[in-house]
Amino acid sequence: MNSMLGPYRVLDIADEKGYLCGKMLGDMGADVIKIEPPGGDPGRRIPPFYLDSCDPQQSLYWFAFNTSKRSITLDISHPQGKELFRKLVKTADFVIETATPGYLESLRLGYKDLSRLNPRVIMTSITGFGQTGPYSQYKISDIVAEAMGGLMFLQGYPDRAPLRFSVEQAYLQAGAQAAMGTMIAHNWRLRSGEGQHVDESIQEAISNTLWIAQMFWYGAKVIEPRPGDRAWRLTQRIKWIYRCKDGYISWRVWLGSQGPKTRAIVSWMIKENMAFELKDVNWEQLGMDDVSQEQLESWEERFEAFFLTHTKEELFQYALKNDLTVFPMCSLKEVMENEQLESRNYWVKVEHPELGDKLTYPGAPFISTETPWRIKGRAPLIGEHNEEIYCGEMGLPKEELNALKRDRVI
Repeated sequence: MNSMLGPYRVLDIADEKGYLCGKMLGDMGADVIKIEPPGGDPGRRIPPFYLDSCDPQQSLYWFAFNTSKRSITLDISHPQGKELFRKLVKTADFVIETATPGYLESLRLGYKDLSRLNPRVIMTSITGFGQTGPYSQYKISDIVAEAMGGLMFLQGYPDRAPLRFSVEQAYLQAGAQAAMGTMIAHNWRLRSGEGQHVDESIQEAISNTLWIAQMFWYGAKVIEPRPGDRAWRLTQRIKWIYRCKDGYISWRVWLGSQGPKTRAIVSWMIKENMAFELKDVNWEQLGMDDVSQEQLESWEERFEAFFLTHTKEELFQYALKNDLTVFPMCSLKEVMENEQLESRNYWVKVEHPELGDKLTYPGAPFISTETPWRIKGRAPLIGEHNEEIYCGEMGLPKEELNALKRDRVI
């Protein structure tokens, strides 16, 4: 088996907005050189930390998004740093960056400058609003991107303020889409021999996740408010999330041709003397337009009271035996212990010699028979590969490396 991107080199000068893009290329075999400012990338100070150490060399955030990379330190704004970066570009295939549009051009390190050094290079820029437009110079954060991309409008309860995801979503969507765009540009280069500039807007990355459904509906003047634990069905807001004995499940009241699914739950409730008036409802004959919101909610209260007497696993096993749509809402612990993921060897143990430990990482985003995905190694330490790359690969004398370090160029 071959590594898909094994022959190719990536220079990664991105901050947290672009970490995932470099990781994806690295896990697919590319030689990703993470270029950090002297003293280390600020992303190393993002919590949480291994064993709450607050050590910038032990940020779990950094670990998660920087596997399969090597690290060198370099101040690309320093005259000597610029020259070293230009030398690296001459043998690079990709550059990933997240600087404010115009900054790299001011250093004469923009795409046009680099393409003169290496016409085959592909530069992927991941910025808040893209390289052009009235917002291109605006700063962004993940929550701003979620809000301005339209995602937060859909999240939360209709009578409350919008909500964001608990983990970064905008940066990750942008990183994944940027990796896709980079590979499309690479495919073009294989045929044409030409590099190009890939311009990834984080705002657009979020909007791209919504456009098929929500944006289309908006264009048709159909605007759905934030649903909370409910979703609209004709004129009713149907509850989809229910509490149970040890957490939450996803289920809904079914009527008409799907009424037998509700009947099966009611049959179980009858056995446990918890059906009450539900046993007299003709689930198969009613349609949603026959039921008021008040009636629906009174039924939903009965169902939730029943679910609260059973665990997620009990409800899930009953659903499997009776062909029902009851799904457990898994905690992180339950996802880590899920037998389906375990059967596919999804979780990967990665050695951290500096910690004397192995940490568990999410595995392959897909399985490929001929070009396997794998984590080549844990995230690098600050400048861990300075000597290996500067001296071993670029031929700098050790004395010059020491001088560069002393002058804070690296």
